[in-house]
Amino acid sequence: SRRHRLYREELNLTSPAAPVPLRPEASWLQFHLGISRDGLYPRSSPVVNRLLRDMQEFPTISADYSQDEKALLGACDCSQIVKPSGVHLKLVLRFQDFGKAMFKPMRQKREEETPEDFFYFGSICPPTVQQRPFALSPLCRILDFRRVPPTVGRWINVTREILEVTKNEVLQSVFFVSPASNVCFFAKCPYMCKTEYAVCGNPHLLEGSLSAFLPSLNLAPRLSIPNPWIRSYSFDGKEEWEVNPLYCNTVREIYPYSNGNRLLNIVDMAIFDFLIGNMDRHHYEMFTKFGDDGFLLHLDNARGFGRHSHDETSILAPLSQCCIIKRTTLLRLQLLAEPEYQLSDVMRESLLQDPLAPVLTEPHLLALDRRLQLILDAVRKCIDTYGEATVVANDTTRPQAPVSDRAKLDT
Repeated sequence: SRRHRLYREELNLTSPAAPVPLRPEASWLQFHLGISRDGLYPRSSPVVNRLLRDMQEFPTISADYSQDEKALLGACDCSQIVKPSGVHLKLVLRFQDFGKAMFKPMRQKREEETPEDFFYFGSICPPTVQQRPFALSPLCRILDFRRVPPTVGRWINVTREILEVTKNEVLQSVFFVSPASNVCFFAKCPYMCKTEYAVCGNPHLLEGSLSAFLPSLNLAPRLSIPNPWIRSYSFDGKEEWEVNPLYCNTVREIYPYSNGNRLLNIVDMAIFDFLIGNMDRHHYEMFTKFGDDGFLLHLDNARGFGRHSHDETSILAPLSQCCIIKRTTLLRLQLLAEPEYQLSDVMRESLLQDPLAPVLTEPHLLALDRRLQLILDAVRKCIDTYGEATVVANDTTRPQAPVSDRAKLDT
């Protein structure tokens, strides 16, 4: 009822004779209802494609910034190294049928890479990291993880679809017309957020990504849990996993990694992060409804696809140190390494359907093939050392330390 009332207010529907029905077949609702213990949507669900099409085509009825879904507009607070809201300019756009999505504008050209001197934890205003989030969702589907919210590219008219529909006076106040006659806006925050750091249309159109919102925390509570392989987030410090090759043995003895499939899901997440080059996985989230064995949400992937020329193998530490992988994950990776199903080719074909295609340049696509081979090499090294029966596990198998590692730990 509250959402219905707010929606009516957004459309200025004050007459009781003009109700706005909630359609059960709305793609946003069907997407939420399809979330299960195994992923955000079923493997063969037609709802995702319909949801992506709706996010591309539906007109916006409201624009705002919000505390929900890490979607702060004024999130460039440079006083903290790690900030839950991130460091990127974000807006929440609402559509008909109660749908909403998080909009991230593109800031760099596709051929640009993240600078080599940029730290994975750098909180820079303005953000200089290239964001290619609309490539993350297709990759997650190709890997059969289904843990990244559906995301698609879209051209947004910043005047008609943001400025003219927002009722937030602060958001209205950060719009201006540049000397080049382009409509621009910037983040409203207390540190270094100025017109020099604005994003601009050309003159009104701005390309960016739209990510579907998850159900509200009231309806679907989530836990945010520190990643056991979190990085030090300092210039000179190191975490234990970076200096102790037997670190995984310690993790295996700690709840909830001591039973169930949590550790296997951590390895899946590390594989995904390595393919996209994301070193910034300090936390992961889970729906509380599904208990300890639910899937891990792959949110906050802003560092993904920043550099194609460097493969950061330390991201694979959960795999190389624990030497365990799901059988289904390994079979999928082996399939994507075959010439007729090469990962770069499958990704290229998938991304052609995006309105902003080409989304990834050829060097990024070729980097996926190269990194996939590095993952399979790491798995082969584990199998050669400990045997396939120990390394390759069923999805619900309790991960056991290899015999030699257990002996070292006892010693």
